Parts: sequence; C-alpha cells; structure tokens
Amino acid sequence: MVDEMAANIKLKRMESSLQSRDVAGVHDFVLLENYGNEDAFIDNLKKRFNTDLIYTYIGPVLVSVNPYKNIPIYTDDVIKTYCNIHYFEAIPHIYAVTDTAYRALKEENRDQCILISGESGAGKTEASKKILQFIAVTTGRKPQVESVKEKLLQSTPLLEAFGNAKTVRNDNSSRFGKYMDIIFNYLGDPVGGSLLNYLLEKSRVVMQAPGERNFHIFYQLLSSADTHLLDKLHLSPNTYYHYLNTSIVAIKDNEIDDVGQFRVVKRAMDVIDLSKEEQENIFTLVASILHLGNVGFTETDKGTASVNSPETISTIAKLLGCDADALTHALQQKTIEAKGETVTTPLNREFAVFARDALAKAIYDRMFTWLVRRLNDSLTPTEEVTKTKVMGILDIYGFEIFGKNCFEQFCINYCNEKLQQLFIELTLKSEQEEYFREGIEWVPVQYFDNKVICNLIEERHKGIISYLDEECLRPGDTSDLGFLNKMNIHLANHKHYISYSKTEKKLLLQTARDEFQLVHYAGKVTYSVHGFVEKNNDLLFRNLIEVMAKTDNAITKSVFTLKELESKKRPETAASQFKKSLANLMQILISKDPSYVRCIKPNNEQTCGIFDEELVRHQVKYLGLMENLRVRRAGFAYRRSYELFLKRYKCLCPSTWPTYNGSARDGVALLVQHLRFEKYEFSMGKTKIFIRYPKTLFLTEDAFQMKKNDIAKLIQRKYRVYIARKRFLKMRWAAIVMQKNIRRFLAKREVRRRLVAVEVLRRLLKGFITRAGEPTDDNIAFIQLSKINYLNRLAKNLPTSLIDRRWLPCPSPCREASLVLHRLYRGQQARKYRQALSPEKKRQYELKVLAERLFQRKKKSYPSSFPVPFTEARISNELKQHKTQYETNQLVPGEKLLYCTAITKYDRHGYSPRDRVLLLTNKAIHIVDTRGFKVKHKLSLDSIIELVVTSESDGLLIVRIPLDLKKDKGDLILKCENVIECVTFIIDTTKKANALKITNTPTISHHMIGGKEGQIEVTTGPELSFGKNKMGQLVVTVN
Repeated sequence: MVDEMAANIKLKRMESSLQSRDVAGVHDFVLLENYGNEDAFIDNLKKRFNTDLIYTYIGPVLVSVNPYKNIPIYTDDVIKTYCNIHYFEAIPHIYAVTDTAYRALKEENRDQCILISGESGAGKTEASKKILQFIAVTTGRKPQVESVKEKLLQSTPLLEAFGNAKTVRNDNSSRFGKYMDIIFNYLGDPVGGSLLNYLLEKSRVVMQAPGERNFHIFYQLLSSADTHLLDKLHLSPNTYYHYLNTSIVAIKDNEIDDVGQFRVVKRAMDVIDLSKEEQENIFTLVASILHLGNVGFTETDKGTASVNSPETISTIAKLLGCDADALTHALQQKTIEAKGETVTTPLNREFAVFARDALAKAIYDRMFTWLVRRLNDSLTPTEEVTKTKVMGILDIYGFEIFGKNCFEQFCINYCNEKLQQLFIELTLKSEQEEYFREGIEWVPVQYFDNKVICNLIEERHKGIISYLDEECLRPGDTSDLGFLNKMNIHLANHKHYISYSKTEKKLLLQTARDEFQLVHYAGKVTYSVHGFVEKNNDLLFRNLIEVMAKTDNAITKSVFTLKELESKKRPETAASQFKKSLANLMQILISKDPSYVRCIKPNNEQTCGIFDEELVRHQVKYLGLMENLRVRRAGFAYRRSYELFLKRYKCLCPSTWPTYNGSARDGVALLVQHLRFEKYEFSMGKTKIFIRYPKTLFLTEDAFQMKKNDIAKLIQRKYRVYIARKRFLKMRWAAIVMQKNIRRFLAKREVRRRLVAVEVLRRLLKGFITRAGEPTDDNIAFIQLSKINYLNRLAKNLPTSLIDRRWLPCPSPCREASLVLHRLYRGQQARKYRQALSPEKKRQYELKVLAERLFQRKKKSYPSSFPVPFTEARISNELKQHKTQYETNQLVPGEKLLYCTAITKYDRHGYSPRDRVLLLTNKAIHIVDTRGFKVKHKLSLDSIIELVVTSESDGLLIVRIPLDLKKDKGDLILKCENVIECVTFIIDTTKKANALKITNTPTISHHMIGGKEGQIEVTTGPELSFGKNKMGQLVVTVN
C-alpha cells in the first residue's frame, strides 16, 4: 500500500508542473512544439514510458503504451480520483476517458462507445477490463445492479478462455473481435448488456504457427485437477492430441496458470447462469474436438479414405450422442444434391482430413457463437427498463503485418481500414463542428483519405472481396491462383494494389508469385493467396451437418439444424459475412459519441523497461496517430472553456484575482491582456479561448507554477482561519446544545421533583386526616414519617448539658420511644460526665450526693449549703499549722485525718460555750482546743450511737455516745457553722446513714453523766442565736 501511494505521488508530481516536461514529456501531444515531426512524437512517448507514465492524450484520444509490469494506478482510490472531474484536470488515464464517456451518457443522455485498437500484445484486453472495473466501482450497489456488474466482469475471463490464445507476440492474444454494449438505466446503473463477436480465428483449432498454442480452454481442461471430469470425457494430460501438438509449444506452459484459470472459468460459468448440464455439454464439445483431431485416415488401393482409429470414433460418438457408423460414413464420404438427385462420393485421404478439420472448426466456431448468445441472454435486463442508454466497448484486433499474411490478416487489416476511415471522419467532423460553434474560421486539413483502400477491398463487383467470392462461386475447380489472376487483370492499374509483375526488381527475390501487396494507410502488406478460397468458402459437407443435427448434445442440436440442408441457397462466404457485419458495426459506432484508446506495444519480448523505437514508430504509423495529431493541431493547439481557463489562471492578473464578478469571457480578455498575448497567438470563441502555439501555453503555465507559492500561503492563511472559525462554531454549537440539554434535564428533574412532592403531600395529608383510623398505607406512611421527622428534630435539639433537663415534646406515636430515648440519653450524658470527672470532683460530688440523700427536704439550711463546695479543712491558716503538727505527732499509725472544722462546744452543765476544733480521722473524732490542739475528747467512730440535728437552719449537732463512757461525761453538744458538711463527712466515714436523726421537736434531750438528761429548747426568733433561758437550759433560736 505504501508503494502504491509513493508511486501515485511520484506520477502526480511529474504531471503537476509543465516545468518537468523535459523529463516526463508533455501529457498531450497537441502541446508538442514540433508536432509534425515523428521523431519528436516517439521521443515524447519514450520519456513518458521511462517514467511509468504510460498514458498520453492526443486531444480526446488516449494513447496507451503497455508497460509489461504492474503499476499501482488501478486501485479503488485512484478510481475515486477520476470520478466526476474534468477530462484534463488529472493526469492522463483510461479512467478519465471512461468517466468522461459515462458522464456524457448519464448527464447528456447520449449513447457512447469506446474504441480500443492496437496490435496483439499492446494491452487492448487489459484496457477493456479497466473500463469495466471503473464502471463496476463507480455505479450503484443494488443487488440487481451488482449481479449485472459481476456478469459483465466475469464475461471477460470466460470469452478469453474460448477466444484467446498464446501467440509469438502475446501470451493472451484475442483471436476474435468483440463489441460489448453495456445497458444503463436512467439512474446511470448498468442493468444489462449484449455482445457481438467478429471473425473468430477458427483455423487455430486445427493448426497453429510455430511457437503458438491453441485456444486456452483446451489446455485449461486438460490441466484441471478434476479427474472425474477428465475420466468422463476420456481425456488424459499425458495423451498425445494432434490439434495441440501441431506446434512446438508443449501442453504445459510455465508462464500460463492453466489450472487457476480453469477455476476462474468455472466460476464465470456459474455467474452467467450456465447450468451444470450446459457446462458439461460445452466441455464435452471441447473434448470431442480433441478426440476428433486424433482421428486418422489411410488411403485404400482405390484411392478412398478409411478411418484407421475406430475406437476414437466410438469415443466421439459416445460423447456427442450420435451413431458411430454415421459419423464414420460422414468423414469418409460426401453427399451432394443436384437437380433433385443425391450423389454420394467417397473422399480421398486429403479431403477426409479436410472434412475432419472443417468439422472441428465448425463445432468450435458455432459453440463459441452459442456461448456469446447464451451470455447475451444472461445479460438481458430482467425487467422492462425505459429510457436506457448504452456504452459500447470495441476490443478488436489491430493492424497485423506478419512474415506470412493470410486470409485472416486480410480481414483484420480491412477492419482497421474501416475503423481508421471512421476515426478520421468523426475527428474531422468534431473539429469542424467545434470551430463552427465557436465562430472560429476552419482551416482545411491535409490528410490521407483511406476511402480509396476501403473501396479497393469492398467495392461491389470491383473490389477484392467480390473477386474472391466470384472465384469461390464459379462452376468447376476453384483455386487461389485463379483468384490472384482475376485481381492481377482487373486491379493492375490501381495504385494501391501491387502484383508480382508490378513489384520492384530489387524486391522480386523476396516476393513469391502467389502473393500480392496492398498499400494500406499504415504501409505495404504482402499477402499470400494460399488458403483464401478455402477459408472464404468455409464449407462443411452435408453428411457432417446431418450427423451433428442428430446428436444428443443440446448445443450441437441447436447450432446444427436440418433446416440448413433444406435450403437450396449457397451459404454466404466468410468474407461477405465479415463485410456485412463490419458495415453493421460501422452503423453502430457512427450512431454513438466515440472515445478512442490507441494501444501500443513497446517491444516484441513482452519485457518491461524496453522501448523499441522502430517497433513503436511502425505502430504509430499504422494507428494513424500522426494523422490524428495533425487534424487536432489544425489551427490551434489548445482550447479551453472560459470558465475553466479563468478558474486556473485568474491568479496571474490583479483584475481577476481572487474573484471576478463579470462574465468569464470578459475575465479571460482581461487576463490575456495582462499576460500580453499577441493577437495572432490566440482567438476568442463564443465559449472557449483558442491558443495557437504550445509555447504560449507553457509560458502561462510556468507563470502559474511560480505563483503557486503565494497562492499556497494565502490558502493556508484562509484555511487556518476557516478551521479556527469552524472549531469555534462547533464548540459554540456544542455549548448551546449542552446548555439546552442541561436546562431541559434540570427542568424535567424539577417537574418530576414537584410531582413527587405533590404526591407525597397528598399522601401525608391523607395520612394526617386518617392517622387515628384503621391502618392504611397512607396513615402508616404518615406515622412513619412523623416518627422520622421527630427523630431528626430530636437529633438537632438534644440537651448539651447534664443539668439541662429539657426534652423535645413528641407526637403520641413516639411517646414510649421518647421516654426510652430520654432515659438512655440522660444515662449516656451522666456516664460521659462521670468519666470526665477528676478524682477531687468525683469525691466532691459523692459527698454532695450523700448530703442530698441525708438532708434534702429534711433540713431548711440544706438549699443554702448545696452550691457551697465541701472542703476537708475548714479552719484558719493559723490553726492549719497546729493541724499539721497534730497530724504528725498525735495520730497513731494507720490513722488518717479526713476532715477538720472549727466548732463551739457547750458544757453539759451550764452550757458554757468553748471554742474547739473537730478533727475527723478514719478511726475517731478528736475534739481539741484552739490553742495548742490539746485533746479534750476522743471518740472512736464505733462509739457514736447517733448524730442529732434539727430540721431548722441552725448549726446544732448532738453526738450521742454510750452512757458507759464516763470519761466523756455524756453526749457532746456542738455548734458547727457547716453542720451539713460536718455530718456528711462523719456519715461518709462511718458508712452509717441511719445514725443521723433530724428532729423537728421544740425540745431535744441529751444524756449527761450519771444517767441524767438535759433539755435543749428550740424556739423561733428574729435571728439565729444560742443562749440560756431562766431555768438555765440551752435555747436555740431560729428564724
């Protein structure tokens, strides 16, 4: 693929600039300066051939030189390059010719034909394949159209197998002329086709020149790997076949893939709808011809022929389905009907061989004609198509000049004379019509008119064909020399006919007496009259026709009919038939718009890279290319429509660049004025400009090439702007689309959200209304939602402090859950609070809790004590020093001071107050004086029976002790400012909460020594005080 791209780039570069013409030549011979010089013509062809530019124009005519190698210029990508472009907008190519013809057919509704000519090996068949390839790739893809295109493509290998052969000049030489019509519908799609074949070289069936082969199908069939088919046909590759070994070429040819080609032929037969039976019948006839060539004859003493290989006759009869004796009889005898009588005459050996060969040629020729007809049936449009147009492709033998030229070469060269005559007439006619349309004065062109040669050959009663038919039809023995004598007598004075007697003396030794010369437009050709009469008669004995008509083979039964025997009219001669078919072909071609492809063979070795100038010169001459060039150059070398000329060269003039708003003709007038064209160098037609000299065009083109850099920069700048704006517009469009879609998405989402919200509200409202009723989906959902909402609100409004006892009110369905949650949350808060407490704080709160349990709602002074923190040493700083000493010196080991406070002690007798300090340890209560901390009382904790306080706000504390403790002289009467704190410490130490007694009686008794009791009176007064009444009792006054 890379090589193909590189080759295409190389070719385009070489053609893109006329500055390269010294290397690659000019792409159109019309642009040659010395156009009348044949050497300049050949040199231009050679330059292009050496640079792989095998195509060159002569105006609308394409000249193709066979490169004998594969050049990557026939890919589908190349085909697309040549689709719908002007003929001269790309480098010369056969695709350009095809596209021009196809567009004229489709757009202008005119029938077209492409005439391909050239000698054997010049590439005519390949050119026709490329035309079909182009049509197949560029037309429609409907199943019916594809079927037709496939049939058209497959018709080529099928006809090549039966009509082509290897010759000394070409390994795949077409030995017949072919004209194919492709039928198009109004859409321009191929819907069918038809074929006409001309002058099959059937003599090749029985005889080939040295170094040549028979038709391909014989070798393909023998080389096929289908042993079952070969056995059925009684064939073997190792068997000698006379019709294949009459030349020195062996059956096997390493340069020809017969096995692969046979598979291609089989596939082609399937594509064109040949049934299995029809295919078998064809192969049976091919095999029968091979066997027929092996039928030999001996001559008896009576001079009659006798078949010496009856087993071969039996094989042939078995294959054809006829009677073996009848076939033998037909090969040995001939039957003539004259004046109502039937006369049977034995044949000698020579005539028997002639009859055998004639039968073989007739079978093959009629089978080939049947195959073409069958192909036409397959290509017939399946449906009735209106407004059809056709494109014809004529692939016919080119002018032939061999060492020995016979009847076939005479017919071929006659055909080329007719085509050349048509070519010159149509070319001159088109030139004249164009000049007339454009209002340009026509200059008469001097050219060789070959009508005189055509008349020499075909004129009625005076032409060569008439003299040949006269010799063939006259009574008595006919001969080739008799035909030659007639021509020598009647055509002796014709300047284009040269008999032996008119031959120059120096050429007499090279010319035989049975030869004559014709001066064709391409030069002199010497013909040998040997075989002219025989081949023109093309006779087949009645016996053989009758046997073939009675065979079981469907093909032979259809092409050999008994009606032939009933006709008393002598069959038309081969030359007359060819003349008539050629006249019909000329009528077909003249009714269509022609395109021309002239094929040239560069060498006889069929080798790439060799350019034989003499061989090419010879072909240039007989193809009439110089004549064509002179006609084309009559007057003006170059012409182009104003629109195309202005479009290409407008950049050379400031007045026309970049756009010209006036008419194209006025723009071209400004352009040529700016370029300073001389008046004699150009002429202005109605729609085209005509330039007389190639040099004028070259200078214009060179200026254009130099201007390309500026144009390229301008194009780049414009293109970048275009691309940037295109990208911007695309991005803006994309943004708008995105915004639109996002807005639509958001709007749709909002609508859905609102719809859902409405539905939810409706259900909630219904659930609210029916919340107290029977459970339904709505009220269950409402209750569930209310629970969820309550929990969400609760989560946002939970108390942040342990002392904050607020709790969010709950709906009735959540009451039980709310209580549980409240309890759990308070517990969690308390736990978290406790875990965060320091040991001191924790001790403080434990004491406070104990005090609450002991005094809450029991003693009036408790609320005032609540906010006051408890302390372990409620004494002055002076006393704290004594406390420390006391703690160190007086406490026994294991005893620890827990609490101390200043108190007032009242005597049991007289109730005199005394300042003391109460020290609480883990084992006892020490009452010491304030001066030296001398112990006045020491009560073990176990000896304390009861602690008595009042319910009032006083600080009275009575410590009841056992009566047997005589040392302490009874209960201790104490006044303590922080009585609640003191009692709490004592109870916390003793762990005896029931030892506390809170009384609200007006008198409180206390024990004294000796079992006596004293009374303490509790009264109310304006202020708190401790004193004595008249009776000497302790009175506690509370407010």
